[in-house]
Amino acid sequence: MTDHALKISITDAMKDAMRAKDKPRLSTVRLMLSELKRIEVDERIDLPEDRIISILDKMIKQRRDSVKQYTDGDRLDLADIESAEIEIIQEFMPAAMSEEEITAIVNKAITDSGAATMQDMGKVMNEVRPLLAGRADMAVVSKLVKQLLS
Repeated sequence: MTDHALKISITDAMKDAMRAKDKPRLSTVRLMLSELKRIEVDERIDLPEDRIISILDKMIKQRRDSVKQYTDGDRLDLADIESAEIEIIQEFMPAAMSEEEITAIVNKAITDSGAATMQDMGKVMNEVRPLLAGRADMAVVSKLVKQLLS
């Protein structure tokens, strides 16, 4: 099995956190690696770079949901832990795209797919998802597509 650059950098981050005795960072990086390993073992595959990014993106979404729930439940101590984990995971994500770049990609997808109404939203989202995965919040992209199609 070959390791991809992203997975190698996550493994290196784990080693660095161990050396620095940074327990919160080490814990988060180990969670990331264990999730990647679980999927590799379950599906008997070597994860490609884009799949690793989508897994990390999913982990960030889960933590954002947790932060919201903890904040609503007045458990700011737990919300702070989740927020710190989000920051650590985001270090391994590709650079976020600007609003202009996202808008350009969405407009191109609308033009290419011939989308004209809200019923075509699925076609547009399927076209932009691989291009924007891990580089843009898909909820924001979805709102933008809705706005442009309505």
